[in-house]
Amino acid sequence: MKKLWIWNHDAAYMFHNRSGRHYWFAKYIRAYGFEPVVFCAGTNHFDGTRMEFKGRYMADTVDGIPFVFIKTPAYKGNGGRRVWNWVCFYLGLFRAYRPLMRRFGRPDVILASSVHPLTMVAGVQIAKRLGIPCICEVRDLWPEAIFQAGMAGEGSFLGKALIRGERWIYRRADAMVFTKEGDTDYLRERGWLTEQGGDIDLRKCFYINNGIDLQEYVKQIREMRPGDADLSPDAFRVTYVGTLRKVNHLELLIRAAALLKEETDIEFLIYGAGEEEEDLKRMVQENGLARVHMKGYVNGQFVPYILSRSSVNILNYSQNMYNWSRGNSSRKLFEYMASGKPIISTVSMNYSPIEKYQCGISMESGSAEELAACIRKIKGMGNEERERMGRNARAGAEDFDAPVLTAKLADVIGYAQREWERKKGKKGRKGGEGRKEMKKRKKMKKQKEMEER
Repeated sequence: MKKLWIWNHDAAYMFHNRSGRHYWFAKYIRAYGFEPVVFCAGTNHFDGTRMEFKGRYMADTVDGIPFVFIKTPAYKGNGGRRVWNWVCFYLGLFRAYRPLMRRFGRPDVILASSVHPLTMVAGVQIAKRLGIPCICEVRDLWPEAIFQAGMAGEGSFLGKALIRGERWIYRRADAMVFTKEGDTDYLRERGWLTEQGGDIDLRKCFYINNGIDLQEYVKQIREMRPGDADLSPDAFRVTYVGTLRKVNHLELLIRAAALLKEETDIEFLIYGAGEEEEDLKRMVQENGLARVHMKGYVNGQFVPYILSRSSVNILNYSQNMYNWSRGNSSRKLFEYMASGKPIISTVSMNYSPIEKYQCGISMESGSAEELAACIRKIKGMGNEERERMGRNARAGAEDFDAPVLTAKLADVIGYAQREWERKKGKKGRKGGEGRKEMKKRKKMKKQKEMEER
């Protein structure tokens, strides 16, 4: 079997939860003749924990999938220590890859996935050293996300440097995977495509969104049930599951709950942790919202059952902190769809699965009043209409089932390998032709010298 190395800085949680994009890729790629190894940092971005081990890396296995944890320093939040953590992961890959080849075998292809661009840079550089193809996977468009969040200006020195680095990655990758359907629009907007006179071939760009392992999802509904009293009584439940960050804009949901305060048969359940958690709890308390329940961090294995007990799931985001014109690739969207419940999105986006599969409502204004009205609308629907939306959501989730997505990845790997062989053969032919031409010139020079003598 061939060897596939998957690099994702934040995949430690996948090891512990036994789920997630690259866990699923590793789980199902064996059917296509590949033995996977997942590389990640020894720190967990989502809960702040850090694995303690001696040496520069540690290897462990879950469900037959080898994981390699690169030693990185602890950090909290999104400041300079997080960036230093990224740099340490980048450097750690260079220190570890040769010893790990002796343990796991030489890789045939590297899939380098971007939580940050340094992982893709390392993938391109190390793949070149090994003489193998590298697939770069872009899960967030850097640096566009930084510009959108106001962390740097596009015209600044840093912004220009990041754009040059981004183009360097895209040009040198043997194949590109984008998780949002409209991400290739960005390349066209930059004028980087070969069809526009640029140097990035659209043929090497592929779309594979995030998704869900439906088989495991159904199993978890049956077997992984949290002892949560708020899931037991009959009520109309409005549920959010995810991180509590500014971009998730959960204060909007709480303001909508305040507008619905008098409707005593509606319960709001908010599962997750993050930098906004304490502020949101204060907001709930100040507004006296007894039916808004801040549930805190929840293990991902309990999420399917939680969502199965929901009446409507809220895909909650800020309208202006992200570019929604390219679509959405959040994991919770596909968890919501798999639950077979209607979805309310607080943003209107292009390439929207909610619109494509007719499984919910996308808001236009993003106001608390509009969200409250959407909740009332879903609640006021008859059971038949709500169930139809739920069936549409569940049917749509099948297009994003992990085995389906892994089959697409196998196609991308095949393309990258063929392109690598083609380029290698082309370079070899050029090299051979060059040597022949040199010999020919030398022979002609000698003949000319002899004729002159």
